Amino acid sequence: MSSSTEAATKASWYKRNEIAATPWLFLIPGVAMFLLYVIFPIFQSINVSFYDWDGLGEAQWVGMGNYEELYWDDAFYVSLRNNLIWLVLYLLAIPAGLFIALFLNQTVTGIRLYKSLFFFPFVISQVVVGLVFTWFYDPTFGLLNQFLAVFGIDPINVLGDERFVTYGIIAAGIWPQTAYCMILYLTGLNAVDPEQIEAARLDGAKGWKMLWHIIVPQLKPATFIAFVVTIIGALRSFDLISIMTNGGPFGESRVLSFYMFEVALSEYGFRMGYGASIAVVLFLIMLCFITYFLWSMYKDEKGGR
Repeated sequence: MSSSTEAATKASWYKRNEIAATPWLFLIPGVAMFLLYVIFPIFQSINVSFYDWDGLGEAQWVGMGNYEELYWDDAFYVSLRNNLIWLVLYLLAIPAGLFIALFLNQTVTGIRLYKSLFFFPFVISQVVVGLVFTWFYDPTFGLLNQFLAVFGIDPINVLGDERFVTYGIIAAGIWPQTAYCMILYLTGLNAVDPEQIEAARLDGAKGWKMLWHIIVPQLKPATFIAFVVTIIGALRSFDLISIMTNGGPFGESRVLSFYMFEVALSEYGFRMGYGASIAVVLFLIMLCFITYFLWSMYKDEKGGR
């Protein structure tokens, strides 16, 4: 077969499958990047977690040794506990974002100003958020203690007290996360069917009934994204802790991602294998939550057909 005949055959195959093949041509670069920078590092991290390795020298196989050490590591359990606290409290950003979005979806005087104020936390850097809240909590000149002094309450060193430090950092994180959820719900509210709302009003639905039975079910896609992003944000929280406390006091504000950084790249002697084992545990926790939400969404869509 001549080269011209082969070219004609290839061209005719593409023409016959153009509609099915063209989308894949656009997807190939993205899929390749995803495989190279996401999937491959996941398997590489799992492999590294079975070695004792400092990142430079020769890696020594230790099998499940790193995971056995994790089992007896008190710092790991402190980090895990803090991650669970982050996860539970961070989810408050979702209903908060929904109610702010419902307010901003109304036609009221000065609504553009309100939208700008609520949108502002989303566009600023997490580093800036951390610094602002560090000053806010400062026991000597912070606004929090200035406010408490009005009521005769003694100053509280939020970031220096192991009882309050995790909750103080979470409060700083919820601020921009609420803004993100608000944006998701504002977008979702634009897709709410006005005919369903009008029909519900004719049936006498209003207030909480209207919200729970008519509006919220139509916001399921936005809610799903909000849950996934918020859970991932809670589990991989790092930057605020690094800026506000650097894991202190006495390691009480650590989470798994920060502890992983400490043991792999900081004061614990570049223990890449041990850090990778922490990363694997964190990945499995994330995977469980995301798989659950994907399965729930799949069942809802399948049941709605």
